Amino acid sequence: MKVIFLQDVKGQGKKGEVKEVPNGYAQNFLIKKGLAKEATSQAISALKGKQKAEKKLAAEELAEAKELKNTLEAEETVVEVTAKGGEDGRLFGSIPSKQIADALNKQYQIKIDKRKIELPEPIRSFGYANVPVKLHPEVEATIRVHVTEE
Repeated sequence: MKVIFLQDVKGQGKKGEVKEVPNGYAQNFLIKKGLAKEATSQAISALKGKQKAEKKLAAEELAEAKELKNTLEAEETVVEVTAKGGEDGRLFGSIPSKQIADALNKQYQIKIDKRKIELPEPIRSFGYANVPVKLHPEVEATIRVHVTEE
């Protein structure tokens, strides 16, 4: 019996895959537990339409990420962050990715999740720093952060 997997089933197939499985296994386990449904011509055409829509959505997300990368890497985009520090150019504390994300939102109205900012360790000194940001699995940008003294 041909079935369309609705979820990943270990050792059998991944979500959205059409595969031939034994009748008893399909009826008594996969379909009963809602892991798969029978692959009728109507179900297959619905699956193809859904996959096409997902591809279009993924392409739009990639285009948005590339556009955001161009905005972030523009010459005039520098995130200004102020902090208290000592005489030797070191900070009292540090600048974490959350503070950078908040400053970017305040200054440029660009919302980026702090988890996408790939700061290997918090910034601990004054001056400029280049901070990598993972906008999409295929798109990575770099933000210029300028840390000044309060």
